[in-house]
Amino acid sequence: MHFKSLLLAAALLTCLSLPVQAQLLIGRTAGFTGPVAAGVKETTDGAKLWLDAVNDKGGVNGQKIELVALDDKFDPKLSAENTRKLIEENGVLAMFLSRGTPNTEAMIPLLDQHNVALIAPSSGAMVLHQPIKKHIFNVRATYQREAEKAVTHLHSTGTQRIAVVYSDDSFGQDALAGAQKGFTAQKLTPVAVEKFDRTKPDFTPIAQSLVKANPQTVIVIAAGSHVADCVKTLHTAGVMSQIVTLSNNASAGFIKLMGESARGIVVTQVFPNERAIAYAMIKEAQDLAKAKGIAELSPAMLEGYAGAKVLVEALRLAGPKPTRDKIQTALENMGKFDLGGLEVSFGPNDHTGLDFADLSIIGSDGRFRR
Repeated sequence: MHFKSLLLAAALLTCLSLPVQAQLLIGRTAGFTGPVAAGVKETTDGAKLWLDAVNDKGGVNGQKIELVALDDKFDPKLSAENTRKLIEENGVLAMFLSRGTPNTEAMIPLLDQHNVALIAPSSGAMVLHQPIKKHIFNVRATYQREAEKAVTHLHSTGTQRIAVVYSDDSFGQDALAGAQKGFTAQKLTPVAVEKFDRTKPDFTPIAQSLVKANPQTVIVIAAGSHVADCVKTLHTAGVMSQIVTLSNNASAGFIKLMGESARGIVVTQVFPNERAIAYAMIKEAQDLAKAKGIAELSPAMLEGYAGAKVLVEALRLAGPKPTRDKIQTALENMGKFDLGGLEVSFGPNDHTGLDFADLSIIGSDGRFRR
């Protein structure tokens, strides 16, 4: 007995010496490498501002949150496989902050199969809003809202000759539909509408077409690296039109990627100015960023931060022993939730989140200006 007791004591000491794992596992698949890596890094940094702050205070209901993240390289097939691994092998309670419309669509069958909620997909695709997807809870506004607002704004400045270049996938087609709503409302016809294959982009024939169309403005609906390649090809061909792109490129990384071509690009936004401290959420995020030595917030960081606030609230409402079912129920019954000057509202028939849309322009100092 004495020997057995010693063995038991040794085993207990070994267990106690092992690192304690977080109790609340949350899954994430996103393109940490590839064409959207810059934006993904910033949404991650923004989410971690709030998650780290919550964990530093003991977590949610006494349990810390751990993000289990896998790189899908912006490939929808890999997004689906990563989701399967995270749900079936890692046993995550919920999914969080996916990136890309086709990528998020590829996750839906697994979310439905396992009754797992996806909170704050970094996509404004209408297909994730209507008809309602049971397990998807959006935080940001739609791409259609952004694209329509962009066309409306351009028309208000006297711009008549507008061209559209878009990625030939569900993201591009969705945002194009929003732009077309804007054209119809303003009684305009685009001078050119060109698409490209995001897996094998070739902008040379598009540039040649736009030389003939001679647009004042080109709306480019694409991932950051593709926008950069497109603009470079247009400039080489002599097309020096105003460039407008959407909030999927609202990151400091996008500005860096564009280099000297960044100045003057208009980027739609789905959150208020990241320096607008009249919003409690932005003041809070700024303070947490400064405490971590981060000099300035970016719009992409705010998107991640807002998503993290919704995630934490869902976990809190799910109680001390959260399950996938409890988190789903908590989200559907969350009602109105104040992020800090911005209010999201969820219900069984409302998974839309915010409807905020604005415009910014990249200044000569490499910052977004409103």
